[in-house]
Amino acid sequence: MTDARRRHDPRVRGFASDNYAGAHPEILAALALANGGHQTAYGEDEYTAHLQEVFRAHLGPAAEVFPVFNGTGANVVALQALTDRWGAVVCAESAHINVDECGAPERVGGLKLLTVPTEHGKLTPELVEREAYGFDDEHRAMPQVVSITQNTELGTVYMPEEIRAICETAHERGMTVHLDGARIANAAAALGVPLRAFTTDAGVDVLSFGGTKNGMLFGEAVVVLNPGAVRAMKHLRKLSMQLASKMRFVSVQFEALLAGDLWLRSASHANAMAGRLAEGARTVDGVEILHPVQANAVFARLPHDVSERLRKRHRFYFWDEAAGDVRWMCSFDTTEEDVDDFVAALREEMAR
Repeated sequence: MTDARRRHDPRVRGFASDNYAGAHPEILAALALANGGHQTAYGEDEYTAHLQEVFRAHLGPAAEVFPVFNGTGANVVALQALTDRWGAVVCAESAHINVDECGAPERVGGLKLLTVPTEHGKLTPELVEREAYGFDDEHRAMPQVVSITQNTELGTVYMPEEIRAICETAHERGMTVHLDGARIANAAAALGVPLRAFTTDAGVDVLSFGGTKNGMLFGEAVVVLNPGAVRAMKHLRKLSMQLASKMRFVSVQFEALLAGDLWLRSASHANAMAGRLAEGARTVDGVEILHPVQANAVFARLPHDVSERLRKRHRFYFWDEAAGDVRWMCSFDTTEEDVDDFVAALREEMAR
């Protein structure tokens, strides 16, 4: 008998974040499968050993995976592995590492971010070149890494050839490329291509691979695609407080996600729900969709008072409160009924 009890109403739904969703039932089943008995700690377990082959099936034979606790940890570890103490990272102004990680890459990782304004959150070779200079200038942090997000923080998706062009530009200048893949599954589902098409095959050196936003209970991973680009990954993971003692419970979740098609099923469904939401919102007078809806996010602009009322019925976040911009996120468990109820509520509040 346990004293734990349910303290929330599971019928309550929202569009604030795909992190609000619970764990996928297949993930919970995998966790139960890995439980019981003793397994060696700190990644020396059978599940983490097998996980290397799971990731290599998607990303190629050179891939090496390092499970971590969370996305910020994955990004900080990955970027530290690619930079010297005097190094800098070129990224979009809207990048998660710049606006949503409490300065962790700079304060914990000890690196400088060189940000660039972008359209719809996407870097281009020309935008990278704005900051890819001064490599021998001791007065300037040395640009060593380009970091992109796929899909972007604004819900847009890079085509494989766009990432390849960025990688070629970076590599020609002696720089490496990091890809923040917090929602990488949504990008692959949107593009209809294998994961390696816009990572390994495009020239990405290190990848932060997301799982929590796609149905995992917890856990992300740093995946090294170019072993020659990094050093001391094991030490950096521990130094950055990202080494799980009971790592089997992170690894088995990734196995459940990636060994079959759960990752793709879940991401495809979330994307489809976002598309349905955007389609419905476009029929409501006064609602403006701000960015192409290519994955599981919808960015819209509507009157502030409408958003305030609507948020009391369905939780979501302002993106730029002064401008009236909001973000609506869909997840693996968002239903058509959830979307239709939200659009109906949006229509009602806009008509008031």
